[in-house]
Amino acid sequence: MEDSPAVFPPEFSVRFIFRPPAAEAAGLLALPWDRPLTEWPDDVVTTVPRRGISRHVVRFVADGATVYALKEIVEPLARKEYAVLTDFAAQGLPTVDVLGICVDRPGGQPAILITRYLDYSVSYRHLFSTPRGDFSVGQLVDTMVGLLVRLHLDGVFWGDCSLSNTLFRPDAGTMAAYLVDAETVERHAQLSDGQRLHDVDLAIERVGAELLDLEAGGLLPSGVDPVATAVGLRAKYDALWDELTRDQVLATRDPASGLVQRLQRLNDLGFGAGEIELVTSDDEAVVRVRTQVAEPGRHRRELFRLSGLEVQENQARRLLDDLRSYRAWLEQRHGAELPDSVAGHRWVAEVYQPAVDSIPADLLDRLAPAEAFHEILEHRWFLSEIEQSDVGTTEAARSYVETVLSRTPTESVPTVLL
Repeated sequence: MEDSPAVFPPEFSVRFIFRPPAAEAAGLLALPWDRPLTEWPDDVVTTVPRRGISRHVVRFVADGATVYALKEIVEPLARKEYAVLTDFAAQGLPTVDVLGICVDRPGGQPAILITRYLDYSVSYRHLFSTPRGDFSVGQLVDTMVGLLVRLHLDGVFWGDCSLSNTLFRPDAGTMAAYLVDAETVERHAQLSDGQRLHDVDLAIERVGAELLDLEAGGLLPSGVDPVATAVGLRAKYDALWDELTRDQVLATRDPASGLVQRLQRLNDLGFGAGEIELVTSDDEAVVRVRTQVAEPGRHRRELFRLSGLEVQENQARRLLDDLRSYRAWLEQRHGAELPDSVAGHRWVAEVYQPAVDSIPADLLDRLAPAEAFHEILEHRWFLSEIEQSDVGTTEAARSYVETVLSRTPTESVPTVLL
């Protein structure tokens, strides 16, 4: 962490504490840090239509293509949240990325926490208030529960788990969840059962209130019971926690097979094994697995190795399937195996990139490129079923842009040069 005296007009001074590289922070120094966020002029702030509800004053600014979220908060909490988010980033936990804080503002004003806006992310309210709200309440709660379990495994007590404090990002037909608010976070070497269950109780209370609010606003889908859904969060949590942490009894005649299956289930859930203990006796073998967060996941690493693309886990899983299919077609056509590097390069150059490049510039802000490509693949399957033959990625991309993506509501974040 660095303390850097920013260059401001002589009538006031503040301190800006930031994470390197300093060059990125320098682009923000001209902002009116001496004034309350509520008084910042319209030509400085930008609108983010996907944002959720916050109990603090939050404004967004853009520097080139990068958007930042600025939150006014008392200095002790700002420093704590800055330190926590920095720590989380170093460990690869799914949270927003913090840049710095502005403190010692004139007139005893609260500090400002600066984080990078999570591209293509949406709030839970946004998901249910737009025509593209095609994710169920159950899916969002499942995703949020998965995030809570990840944090608990790492000794993190959230203290304010809710849909409002979670950002969601499309991930190949599913959702990935990210922690937004870390004011109440506590770090421990390991959480007790009491701490974990208290955190779950807090989540049930907050999610129930949020779903009741959606219902009052006419945004909750019919047939969804907000109270039952919130209360059911505990069963979802308990089932996932048990799957990840339970001791498993295996037959001594073939313990390796059962162990492999257990590790595969963990991997499918997005987790890895930090340590494995196998205790055997004459009658049984007991497996104890210390589960850890696996981020980035196996599929993300494999896709990056083959193609250089950095995407989310489920997107990577889907893109790898297409890469392997294309590789098999190339090898059949040429009658020879292709090296990994050649197969990955050709798939990017001949399949992925042409499809992404076919998206018009005015539609690029609708979805992340990898998510758009996933939807193109889904659209290709749909069209091929109708035609009873493979229509190909090129035709699928053209049809997808014209009939699906062009009708997706515009939710762009304006680009402003400070």
